[in-house]
Amino acid sequence: MNNDKDIQTEKEAGDTVHISVLLNEVVEGLAISEGDIFVDMTVNGGGHSSVIGKLVGKTGTVIGIDADPTAVTRAGARLKDCPAKVHLVTDNFRNIKKVMTDLSIGKADKILFDLGLSTHELESSGRGFSFQKNEPLLMTFPTDSKKVSFTAKDIVNTWDEENIVSILSGYGEERFARRIAKRIVDTRKMQEIETTQDLVGIIASAVPGWYRNGRKSHFATKTFQALRMTVNDEIRALQEALLAAFEVIDKGGRIAVISFHSMEDRLVKKFFRERSREGEAELITKKPIVPSSAEMSANRRSRSAKLRIIKKK
Repeated sequence: MNNDKDIQTEKEAGDTVHISVLLNEVVEGLAISEGDIFVDMTVNGGGHSSVIGKLVGKTGTVIGIDADPTAVTRAGARLKDCPAKVHLVTDNFRNIKKVMTDLSIGKADKILFDLGLSTHELESSGRGFSFQKNEPLLMTFPTDSKKVSFTAKDIVNTWDEENIVSILSGYGEERFARRIAKRIVDTRKMQEIETTQDLVGIIASAVPGWYRNGRKSHFATKTFQALRMTVNDEIRALQEALLAAFEVIDKGGRIAVISFHSMEDRLVKKFFRERSREGEAELITKKPIVPSSAEMSANRRSRSAKLRIIKKK
């Protein structure tokens, strides 16, 4: 479906380039119409919303939600000339019903979840999402410390070894979870683990040489993923958000989810199939849509993306 010219690229703050994943497939799969009320549950830099905002037009509405206030700011800059009515809200998407109530909007026509991190969060947030940067070990979406229960630094320095093993193997599907957790605990006895590079060094020392070299993915990827998902309670938040989204979507409306993690995709697949079996919805995608070879070539981060779409009856 995609070709090279179809791939949407957006310049964000600090000249960071972000590429919206599966853009054309989302627009087509959601069947966007003029006048639609569209909710972007993870607005990021506003890439999907900027395109959909033009399609819903002056009679349409775009509601963008993000737990990261810097993402909301970037989206605001990108959507300043959007013809649709735009509402941008800093909140966790699990609170979609409250967001809609506060805006005095009853139902949505189309809803999108894009569960991937934005390029800005990886490259420029300063919160430790990337193992390629040397940053404080936070991994929090909210920037206000009052809205944060704990950070990645708290996990690696205070959680017991078995709990660390549990999240690394569960959320990260990390085969060397036990070895990494033991090395974390041994290291923190001597000195506090403070930065991303501290943690990368620990992981490197814990895993075999073949695991560090010659693989498609970086050896720290799964550990960082697991910590981020734990810090932000991502799986439970997604479960709650899917239920809430299905409540606020109007009959005939569509929900699309782009996932990048097998656990997230299984959760979405299960939720959609349950709604279908109960006669509450129709599966628009029997199997997930994945990026074209052109998109994967242009954007390596799209490689693990899977798009599923459901229509409420």
